Amino acid sequence: MSDRGTLERLVIKAYEKADYSGQPLSQFEAFINPNEITLAYEMEYDSAQGSGTTNSRMNFKKVKPGDMSLTFFIDGTGASGRPASVQDKVEQFQAVTGYNGNIHRPNYLKVGWGTLQIKRCVLKSASIAYKLFKPDGVPLRAIITANFTDNSDDQTRVAMAQDQSPDLTHFRLVKAGDDLPSLCHQIYGDPRLYLQVARANGIDDFRNLVPGTKLRFPPLEK
Repeated sequence: MSDRGTLERLVIKAYEKADYSGQPLSQFEAFINPNEITLAYEMEYDSAQGSGTTNSRMNFKKVKPGDMSLTFFIDGTGASGRPASVQDKVEQFQAVTGYNGNIHRPNYLKVGWGTLQIKRCVLKSASIAYKLFKPDGVPLRAIITANFTDNSDDQTRVAMAQDQSPDLTHFRLVKAGDDLPSLCHQIYGDPRLYLQVARANGIDDFRNLVPGTKLRFPPLEK
């Protein structure tokens, strides 16, 4: 979380491994944060229609990988108080999100900003519009419109489609009156897992949770 008064910028981090392990290969930081983020989801159904009926029953199959659209504005005029080389920023975006010869495919990406859930994705398409030029042809402003598609593995994507899924790590801020067994029951459906959660958070006295404490509830085997 940013300190109060500090502007947090949207960041795209690139990875070479499909499991996103290790340190990021490189990253792109938005020059000016987007004023709009579009998330698109699609559900897939099987339509079952009984013989002699006119209506079909839509049986849910799966949540298909979703898309995310972002628009980045780059200003090289200095009007924003942060002079930048437009072409350098464009090339940085292309290097982070584009084709990587080491893995013979585009990089695996994580996109994160503020409280938005970090999205694992890959670049689907991008367009660059140059809007203003110096007399010698050097670009002064550019708009990058980028579309990303979800790259979460099937297990993670299915878990994300389920409310309070125990297959994903959850975080909770302790409120007055909360106790660890009850929180474990809410998340895992099993209050007996409180000792494992206490160990995961380094809690010695699980009976006296301090309000405002952030607790991590990792995936656990029941």
